[in-house]
Amino acid sequence: MAFFRKLKERMFRSSSKIDEGLDAIVQDGADETETDLGSIVEDTGETFETPPEPEPAPEVMREEVDEAAKTSLSDEEPPEEAAPTPTEPVKLDVDLAAPLSEAPPPAPEKGGLLGRMFGRSEGQAVARRTLDDDMLEQLEELLITADMGVDTALRVTANMAEGRLGRKLSVAEIKTLMAREVAQIMEAVAKPMPLYAKKPQVVLVVGVNGAGKTTTIGKLASQFRAAGKKVVIAAGDTFRAAAVEQLQVWGDRAGVPVLTAPEGSDPASLAFDAMTQAQEENADLLMIDTAGRLQNRADLMEELAKIVRVIRKKDPDAPHNTLLVLDATTGQNALNQVKVFQELADVSGLVMTKLDGTAKGGVLVALADKFGLPIHAIGVGEQIDDLAPFDPDEFAAALVGIDT
Repeated sequence: MAFFRKLKERMFRSSSKIDEGLDAIVQDGADETETDLGSIVEDTGETFETPPEPEPAPEVMREEVDEAAKTSLSDEEPPEEAAPTPTEPVKLDVDLAAPLSEAPPPAPEKGGLLGRMFGRSEGQAVARRTLDDDMLEQLEELLITADMGVDTALRVTANMAEGRLGRKLSVAEIKTLMAREVAQIMEAVAKPMPLYAKKPQVVLVVGVNGAGKTTTIGKLASQFRAAGKKVVIAAGDTFRAAAVEQLQVWGDRAGVPVLTAPEGSDPASLAFDAMTQAQEENADLLMIDTAGRLQNRADLMEELAKIVRVIRKKDPDAPHNTLLVLDATTGQNALNQVKVFQELADVSGLVMTKLDGTAKGGVLVALADKFGLPIHAIGVGEQIDDLAPFDPDEFAAALVGIDT
């Protein structure tokens, strides 16, 4: 839950964008604003409606009651017990808003299901709008602006509307439905990076420059070592001196050895030496950083292919994992990167970074829907604990701006 709180706080750009959009959509075509006990939209379609208000009492009777009350108060002695303080709630045995011919519905507990789901107390005014084609079109446009993509946005809204067309929904209810559909898409791809008994397990990390490969490798190495694994890092991006230095900093921090080579050296040769060292040290994991230049795909493809050929001289099954690191701030361009790197390398899983820096976190939903690749982890900052296993329910809740 600690990471969820951090995720929700730092994904404020995405959640606030959807929040503001949903508020505008509902207010734009609201059918009514009513005092509501809250309703839960279930698959059965049942809702709990607020009972109609009773007819007001005649003014004559009100005057008689007031006069009787004054007489009663003037004749009686004050009670010995102290009167309740103004802060104490006054509990009524009868709900004055309920029809006289029917028993009043039970009041929901403040900390109960309604309170947890919608975060509001009994009696709050809530705007509702009828779910129709116009509203669905507006919801689709909102999700597209959050970089969910056209196809995924259509799928989410269609599932939300199934069996609910013509019903009046509040913003909180729409959020609940939206989070449910997003989580359902993401559930199939939420998988941790598999660990094997084979030593060393070779993890090839790919991605464009600036996506966060180096930082991700350092965080993963530190976390694996904390879990008792012996890790070796190979700084295979030999064309960018900053990447090597950054990995060395992370290696020192995590207590993990980092094998480097002079700038401009052959990355495949470095990978071979790192494989040899990892075998000699009986390491559990060998993590290999790679260059991220996409200006010339042919060169990059040959470089990655050469690394794979060389390490397979040591282990025919290597690499055992190929992680693609994506920058969430690139939006829909992340889809193009996945397509390119699937051609360049046999990508086995994704890591999404910088979700704290974008208003378009919905791209992760589009990636899951289009490619179905496992999402191993997400990052929301630079600290060691800012990278965590992907949880679909927590992500969906944070994306739409609700609490779990």
